[in-house]
Amino acid sequence: MNTSLPVLSDIATPALTTALQDKLNNKTKPLGSLGRIEELALQIGQILGTEAPVLDQPQMVVFAADHGLAARGVSAFPSDVTWQMVENFLAGGAAVSVLARQHGLALTVVDCGVKHDFLAGLPAGSTRPGLQVRKAASGTADSSQGPAMTRTECEAALAHGMDLVRGLPGNALLLGEMGIGNTSAASLLLAKLTGLGIVQCTGAGTGLDAPAVKRKAAILQEVLDRHADQREPLDVLAAVGGLEIATMVGAVLQAAHERRVVLVDGFIATSAVLVAHALQPLVLQRCVFAHRSGERGHEFMLQHLGVCPLLDLGLRLGEGSGAALAWPLLQSACAVLREMASFASAGVSDKSGEVPTEAPAQA
Repeated sequence: MNTSLPVLSDIATPALTTALQDKLNNKTKPLGSLGRIEELALQIGQILGTEAPVLDQPQMVVFAADHGLAARGVSAFPSDVTWQMVENFLAGGAAVSVLARQHGLALTVVDCGVKHDFLAGLPAGSTRPGLQVRKAASGTADSSQGPAMTRTECEAALAHGMDLVRGLPGNALLLGEMGIGNTSAASLLLAKLTGLGIVQCTGAGTGLDAPAVKRKAAILQEVLDRHADQREPLDVLAAVGGLEIATMVGAVLQAAHERRVVLVDGFIATSAVLVAHALQPLVLQRCVFAHRSGERGHEFMLQHLGVCPLLDLGLRLGEGSGAALAWPLLQSACAVLREMASFASAGVSDKSGEVPTEAPAQA
């Protein structure tokens, strides 16, 4: 593919890493006693390039699209639920809508390829609050019969994701998604990019029972057999992925390039990071993984990437709901780094029994 993708540099500079770790070590607490919150504070400080990180104007973005493979019965819900749920997001009634309001997250829904016209009946050039239309196609094709996307469609979706992020304020991007059939696309990406068997990668999605999961896995094996020759990450994405996933890949790469904190939701969002990581491994430096999903394949994705999520609540809703729930932990990590006193500033004895003195300011 000819799409020009951002190239990432290593942000883990030794001087800043040492300064951040020293600052955490000298807070008024036993060494390492805030556990994962300290690791999170260190990571966010590295991403934002500062010892006093502030998360500014966080953006929750829900990427939505339809999947041609859904016609094969791989989901418990009909495809119309995709556009109906987009309307629910816009009306403020979905779980992610509620959580975004609770935590002060700006919520944008992106039509990446929904088979529905959300601007129908409106004058030409009209917009709707909270909606961006970045449609590379009206849904993917059935990947059991051919590629899900043409190269042109996949490249357009990647470009839409990059352009979207360029236009968003703030320094934190929270990933969400909606698309009936997209757990199938994520399972296929997992199998193709890791070599795992499709049965390991396939779960219940929107609530399939055991026999239906077995049928789903058999259909997904058909897809893998048809696209056995596709091995390069973007070729795999075009062959078996989704328009919302491809748009997310572009968004993740652009956000990482801009050194935004990327808070990754569950199975589908992580599949986009899986592709982005295959293209640019340093993307993981900028990604915080919100939770371990109840969807079967998610654990294998996390293991492949070598990452540990913040929460494990059995969530499998999607939408970005897990990312929204994890968001306060990121805020707390930054607040600890910025505001918690050191032994010296508080006049508290450290474990040696002495009250440390602050280092003199550099001239």
